[in-house]
Amino acid sequence: MAKEKEIYHWADKYAEQIIRSKGDKKEYVIAAGITPSGTIHMGNFREVITQEIIKRALESKGKKVRFFYSWDDFDVLRKVPKNMPKQEMLKENLRKAISDVPDPFGCHDSYALHNEKEMEEEVPKVGINPEFLYQHELYKKGVYNDVIKIALENTEKIKEILNKFRKEDLPKEWLPIAIFCPKCGKDTVDSLGYVGGYEIEYKCECGSEEKIDFNKVKGVVKLKWRIDWPARWHYYNEDFESAGKDHFASGGSVTTSRMIQKEVYGTEPPFGFAYEWIGIRGRGQFASSAGVVVTLKEMLEVYEPEMIRWLFASSRPNAEFSITFEVDIIKLYEDFDKCERIYFDVGEFSEKNKAKQSRIYELSCIDKVPKKIPYQPSFRHLTNVLQVNELDVEKTIGYYEKELKDKFDKDRLRVRAECARNWIEKYAPEEFKFKVQENCQVTLVKEQKKILGLLASKLMEKEWTDVELHEEMYILCTNEEFPPKDFFKLVYQVLVNKEKGPRLASFILEIGKDRVADLLSKI
Repeated sequence: MAKEKEIYHWADKYAEQIIRSKGDKKEYVIAAGITPSGTIHMGNFREVITQEIIKRALESKGKKVRFFYSWDDFDVLRKVPKNMPKQEMLKENLRKAISDVPDPFGCHDSYALHNEKEMEEEVPKVGINPEFLYQHELYKKGVYNDVIKIALENTEKIKEILNKFRKEDLPKEWLPIAIFCPKCGKDTVDSLGYVGGYEIEYKCECGSEEKIDFNKVKGVVKLKWRIDWPARWHYYNEDFESAGKDHFASGGSVTTSRMIQKEVYGTEPPFGFAYEWIGIRGRGQFASSAGVVVTLKEMLEVYEPEMIRWLFASSRPNAEFSITFEVDIIKLYEDFDKCERIYFDVGEFSEKNKAKQSRIYELSCIDKVPKKIPYQPSFRHLTNVLQVNELDVEKTIGYYEKELKDKFDKDRLRVRAECARNWIEKYAPEEFKFKVQENCQVTLVKEQKKILGLLASKLMEKEWTDVELHEEMYILCTNEEFPPKDFFKLVYQVLVNKEKGPRLASFILEIGKDRVADLLSKI
């Protein structure tokens, strides 16, 4: 019997589990979603990228997949995030559906739509193209009226399920629905009753009091969260949906939703697992309400799109990690480049690591995998070349021109160069930054001027390699009895007005030996 091929990537393992648990189907339904009550940050992004990677894993097995992202914008606005403008206006709209709250930025039809579109415009850049569902539209069309009616008719059964995990039982008058008052638009009802069929009656704090047939007056009634979730699992016949680890806590929303779907709606819940939190290096975990967020748009300023996918594809969903904008971003670029080299059989690696890294690379690509290894400009080297060229991306691309094989290489270099420039401007520590001087900014003594003059002459003797120039500088120090440590410090001071910098020989050649010799000759 032939040995079954070993599966190395978590997405493929989960795809196998979905197929086993749901059977061999013509189409699998994968869902993700969030309440757009604040900035959609990278913590929220983990869910959508996790689902998308598993979608690709299913498709690689020849399966058809429907993947939708649900905007829960018919949820109530409970509090105002600290990073939002027009705080008072938003406070005045608390307890309204998020889709009915004005946009504090003044550029979209609602607060919900502003947060939604900000994300929708960015995710295609990292190869994510789900079907977007807007829950306020679906509720207002009456799409869920029948599942709402089923929930109301099974109120006692739902209460029994929820009470199993509560310290105190739900009140006798509790219903599995909330209502947005047609008069004031808020969910501030004093009393709410179920008459039967599609009829409910309510009394609101604003004074409005009436009986409503929600099959006729649509977009007023919605299911409460713990019932809304299993109702949609049932309605869309979902096969897979993951969620944050808080939802998977004992007795949490996943536990009760699974029970409600089975016992109230009579269908099987989707396969799912918990994903871990991610944070921001040096700032802790993401928190929309506190304004501690990093968006996909901000990530794309310093990370290549493939790099963002790679961060998540190379980390198991149940593993915690932090997004970084610090110097260790250089190491991440190096690790990504190594993964890419392994895929294209460049370097030494084990067969097992080859299989693992190759699958990670495939899932990191935005579209199709390149036919040949792209040119890999070192991120660290790019930061030096950019600063030598006053952060001019076009001049920087020109520096690498001889290395570029085609348009793909050039386009990729441009993206990486722009990311490196943004990182230098926004996040790089001061000791990492430099500017090549046009004139010497330090006071020099006779011995210092002499050795710098000799260096200028040496530079003009021939075309140097960095190894040759490095050795020649040590010979120069020996001949002039000038301590190498003091020599290197001196040259850095003259070139960039700092006491240290990139490896000197390579740095001089990056600046251009003629340019450096000219500066040294002015001393």
